[in-house]
Amino acid sequence: MVKIRRITSKDPLYVQECALREDVLLRPIGYDMERFKREFPGLEERMEHFVAVLNHHAAERVVGCAALIPGEPAAGAGRITQMAVNLQRQGEGIGRRLVVAVESRAFGELGLRELVCHAPVTAVPFFESIGWVMEPEVFQEAGVPHRRAVIRCPSEEEAA
Repeated sequence: MVKIRRITSKDPLYVQECALREDVLLRPIGYDMERFKREFPGLEERMEHFVAVLNHHAAERVVGCAALIPGEPAAGAGRITQMAVNLQRQGEGIGRRLVVAVESRAFGELGLRELVCHAPVTAVPFFESIGWVMEPEVFQEAGVPHRRAVIRCPSEEEAA
């Protein structure tokens, strides 16, 4: 069974999270964690890290991850970034569960009003399927076409 946990960079699972990010997100665009940290100083420390963990032969294995950056792009907002799911585990709902955990933290615990994500165009159907609104403009980020995805905190009237 996969469990979603929030971790810090001091957690033993952080090393696995970084390895997954390198494999799925960074290496395909010519990066590794060292280069990422060098080119985006301080960003890693601002991220809240979420991991999807599977108990595998009595050891925990990270099979998905996502990060939340509160206060970005503005006060009262947050950004989901560095979201990845092990290629062999995609399609199992792990990404959906990670986003739900980030939304719960952002809207329920931190009181943020909206979340944004720079979604690769290949991930647009995923974000649309979970209720995010896609802005129409396509832009390049790290040489990959993206669209901005947004979800706003439901108001109390909408929730009732």
